[in-house]
Amino acid sequence: MIPETARIGSVPYLNAVPLTCGLEERCRFLPPSTLAVELRAGRLEAALLSVTEALFAPGYPIVDGVAIASDGPVASVFLAHQDPLDERLTEVHLDPASCTSVNLLRVLLAARGLSPRFSPLADYDRERMPRNVLLIGDPAIRFSLGPHPHRLWDLGAAWKEWTGLPFVYAVWAVGESAATPALADRLRQARVLGLESMPHWVEHRPEFTREFRQSYLGGHIRYGLGDAEKAGIERFRQALDTHIEPRRPTVVPRYI
Repeated sequence: MIPETARIGSVPYLNAVPLTCGLEERCRFLPPSTLAVELRAGRLEAALLSVTEALFAPGYPIVDGVAIASDGPVASVFLAHQDPLDERLTEVHLDPASCTSVNLLRVLLAARGLSPRFSPLADYDRERMPRNVLLIGDPAIRFSLGPHPHRLWDLGAAWKEWTGLPFVYAVWAVGESAATPALADRLRQARVLGLESMPHWVEHRPEFTREFRQSYLGGHIRYGLGDAEKAGIERFRQALDTHIEPRRPTVVPRYI
């Protein structure tokens, strides 16, 4: 696949902006769950895919060196809860855009011996927000920055506390027929350009406040995929095999 003609998909969230630098005109911006469908159907050659989808899929190659990750609090993936994180937590509503975050929450709750009922979140209306709800991405940030009666359980921080490892939320996954060094290099180049442009994103992006953009893009979110992040992926893969029902076989990642 020639990089100039590759069909690429990304998520419409602030945290992905540095990874699509120079690729914006050819990108389709879709929720994580929709990206998985489009890549599987062959309508995309590469997608910034939820790491869970990459682990459950039949062997999408993953672009080495690039990810959306955190090494502690992530600020945009959390359980907003009014009930305590114990046996009184009987129901959690789930953001329908999420793939990985749902399974991360399941794993973290299972580690506490908890298995609440999960229900879909109807909408993001703040006035009707359920007592316990998983939120991700920009809607999660907007919720956290406004008035609310909930406590926020940051899943990046919870994972770090449990495992001592970074957590990887999304990776560039490539369809098998498109898995060329040229395409992988182009996606790595976009990351380099995006990180070089980070001061611009912090100063001029319209989302939220400058102070939040600085702490989020310049601190909470990590964009590398090195040994520590790969160890985090492997630990998550093992946790999925242990805790998620019904069982779905995971695959060992293959990096290009």
